[in-house]
Amino acid sequence: MTPQRRNLKRLIALRAIEVVCQVLVIYFAVYIIGMALPTTVLFGLSAGLALATWASWWRARQSWPVTTLELAAHLLFDIGILTALLYFAGGSTNPFVTLYLLPLSIAAALLPARLTWLIAGLTLACYTLLLFAFHPLPQGAGSFALLATFLPGGLHGAHDAHGMHADFGLHILGMWFNFALSAILIAWFVARMAQSIRERDQRLAAAREQALRNEQLVALGTLAAGAAHELSTPLATMRMIASELEREHSADTALAQDLQLLRAQADQCKRILTQLTADAGAARAEQAAIVSCEQYLQHLMEQWQLLRPQVSPITDFSGTQNGTIAAERTLDQALMNLINNAADVSPAQVEISARWDETQLQIEIRDRGPGMSAAVAARAGEAFFTTKGPAHGLGIGLFLANATIERVGGIVSLFNRDGGGACVRVTLPILGKA
Repeated sequence: MTPQRRNLKRLIALRAIEVVCQVLVIYFAVYIIGMALPTTVLFGLSAGLALATWASWWRARQSWPVTTLELAAHLLFDIGILTALLYFAGGSTNPFVTLYLLPLSIAAALLPARLTWLIAGLTLACYTLLLFAFHPLPQGAGSFALLATFLPGGLHGAHDAHGMHADFGLHILGMWFNFALSAILIAWFVARMAQSIRERDQRLAAAREQALRNEQLVALGTLAAGAAHELSTPLATMRMIASELEREHSADTALAQDLQLLRAQADQCKRILTQLTADAGAARAEQAAIVSCEQYLQHLMEQWQLLRPQVSPITDFSGTQNGTIAAERTLDQALMNLINNAADVSPAQVEISARWDETQLQIEIRDRGPGMSAAVAARAGEAFFTTKGPAHGLGIGLFLANATIERVGGIVSLFNRDGGGACVRVTLPILGKA
């Protein structure tokens, strides 16, 4: 929900409160105090405001965007209704005239300066008009006797009764009620606005963090492309020399096998670089394939076992629905990086479990290594941060895995497991049934 639509709903809530309070105040003044007010007109204005509230509620549920001008129009409408009510109920002598401050406070919080000044000028003009043009506020027959009981000390005699005017007592009580209502409404609205500002700041912080991560990914991509280009020539040289040495030493079986292995590894590096260059310009939609969760996990484990045949992981895959996911090469690499991390610290005991339903696929990769300290957990996933030492890694595997999984709509969680070791939980969205 956009901030403007959220603000519109808050204005509607305030207007609903305003309608209820108007009806209660009119009923109290006419039927409890006995003031001769034009009830038909006043209740008609309140009914019109209630109808506008219902229409605004319906509009807030529609898809078209809420604009700043629309919010200003709602505030202007509320000012117009308030002016009409005050005109028929004493004008500027009515204690509720300070309710003009409520739409002005909302305008200052929501609208740009020019619209705020427009509303400020309009409220001042309406207040000024009510100084000269209004229906006088009539005095109720029993109002003073009733209101006197609410005043500090009450009445102590006829002298007090003659020295105090009933109109003034009514005004004091009305001002108190008006202040209490205004304080509650303004505090409620400002609290909601402060919450919106905090939410906006959190979204901005997350956007800045994502932008920084994207910059790091772009830098890594540039370095990878440059490395792929520069490694092509030495790999070709190594392959050529290994082939020549293999021919020259064909009589030495052991050496020939080592040279053959060296040439095969050079060929594998060349293929990886070629694939990297080809994938760099491919769109994600072209890389992704829609496969079932079970088929994808089995294929992933087959690929990983080719790289780490000496490790025998414990696997447990099951699901309530035959769901599908968008499988792509970068996702394979991200998950294999996470499995490699577990195998590095606990090669004898790596556990991989997966559960899926109609909404998500959850994969847990568990090990029995030393686990993570609080300092390591706080920095896990940062670029170029590693606990393995420079000889065993650059510290970008977990960073790239996080970025890749988040890009496809997934979530990565890291935590220590009971009994020692760590667990990485990956949650991926399900596309649908296979």
